[in-house]
Amino acid sequence: MFEWSDEQLMLRDAVRQFIEKEIVPVHDQLEHGDLPPYDILRKLFATFGMDVVARESFKKRIEFERRVEEARAKGEPVPEKPARDGGTDPSFTMIPIIELCRYSPGMVTAMGVSMGLTAAAISSRGTIRQKERWVPELLTLEKIGAWAITEPNSGSDAFGSMKSTARRDGSEYVLNGSKTFITNGPYADTIVFICKLDEGNPPEERKILSFVLDRGMPGLEQSKPLRKMGLHSSPTGELFLSDVRVGIDRLIGETEDVPSGGREGAKDTFSMERSGVAAMALGIIEQCLEVSVEYAKNRVQFGQPIGNFQLIQEKLARMEVHRLNVQNLVFRYIEMSQAGRGLTLAEASAMKLYAARAAVEVAMEAVQLFGGNGYMAEFKVEQLARDAKVLQIYAGTDEIQITHIAKDLLRR
Repeated sequence: MFEWSDEQLMLRDAVRQFIEKEIVPVHDQLEHGDLPPYDILRKLFATFGMDVVARESFKKRIEFERRVEEARAKGEPVPEKPARDGGTDPSFTMIPIIELCRYSPGMVTAMGVSMGLTAAAISSRGTIRQKERWVPELLTLEKIGAWAITEPNSGSDAFGSMKSTARRDGSEYVLNGSKTFITNGPYADTIVFICKLDEGNPPEERKILSFVLDRGMPGLEQSKPLRKMGLHSSPTGELFLSDVRVGIDRLIGETEDVPSGGREGAKDTFSMERSGVAAMALGIIEQCLEVSVEYAKNRVQFGQPIGNFQLIQEKLARMEVHRLNVQNLVFRYIEMSQAGRGLTLAEASAMKLYAARAAVEVAMEAVQLFGGNGYMAEFKVEQLARDAKVLQIYAGTDEIQITHIAKDLLRR
C-alpha cells in the first residue's frame, strides 16, 4: 500500500466535512475543557455507521467464540477463524483518527481509551458473559470507558510501584487504592481497574488482577477533570477506591489462575495503543505542514514571502520527510492487519517512538516558522505543539519504547 484508495479518500473527505460542521464551530469550547467530547463522538459514530459496524463485528466474534467453546467441550476440532471482512478494514478506523487529530487530538485519546483500551482489556481476557455484559456499549460509545493502571507514585514502572490491592473476603474481593492521569476518569461509566492480589505476601510477588467497575459503585470516587498542558478536549482525572466490594463476575476472566489483563494483558493493550499513536501523529504532522506551507507562501518579510528563504525551506522539507515516513508506518500497519498479523511489542514501540518524535519536531518547527504568531492561540499550531508532546509520554515514554526495542533485538 503506497497511497489511499478512492474509497478511502471518499471517507476522508466525508470525515473532513463532518469536522468542519460539528467540531470547528465548538473547537474553542472543547479546548478550554468546557465541553466534554462524548456527544460529538457519538454523533460521528452514528453519521458514519461506525456504531452499527462495531455491533455487527462484535456479534460475529461472539458467535465464533461460542462455537469454539462448544467444540472444545465436545472434544471436536476447533473451527477455523473467519477471514477479515470489509467492515473491519483497519483503514476505516485509522482515517477518522488522522482527520480528528488535525484539529483535536484529545478527542481521539478520549475515544481510543474507551472503545480501544477499555473494551480491548475485557475482550482479550474476559469470559463471553463478561464481553456481552460490557463490551458492546463501549465499542459504540454508548458507555464511556477508562483503563486505570497509573498511580500517583508510579509511571513507567507501573507494576513494580503499584500499591492498589484486591483482598479476598469470602466470595468477594475488597478493592482499595488510587489511580491518576486516567483518561475519561471523570466521566467513565465502565472502568478496568488493575491491581495486585494481597495474600499477605510481599508486593513484588503478588498476582496482577483486573476488575471491571461501574460508575456509582459504593466506595468508588471519580475526580473532576485535571488541568494539564495539552489534550484539553480529553478529560483526565483521578480514581479513589475505598473498600469497593466486587464479586468474581467482575474479575476479568473470572479466575485468578489465568492471566486476566495482568502483565501480558497490559502489554497487548499497550501494543494496540502504540499503533494508534502513529495515526495520531500523522494527523498532527499533516495539519502543521499544510498550514506552514500556506503561511510560508503568504507571510512577507524583507520584501518577499518567507518561503523563499532557505532556512524556511529546510523546515518544510524536514516536515515532508516526517510526513512520508509516518504515513508509510501507518500504511504498513494497515497491510499487516489486513494480512492477519499483529505488531509485536517491539514493532509497536518502534512505530510509536519514531512517530511521536516526528510529530513533536514538526509541531515545534511549525511554531517556529510562524514566529510570534505561532505562539498565539489564534493560529492553532501552539495547541498542536502542546498536544503532540504527550505522544512521547503516554502509552509508554520514549525511554520505555527504546528499552522494549533494544531488549527484543538482544534476545534474537
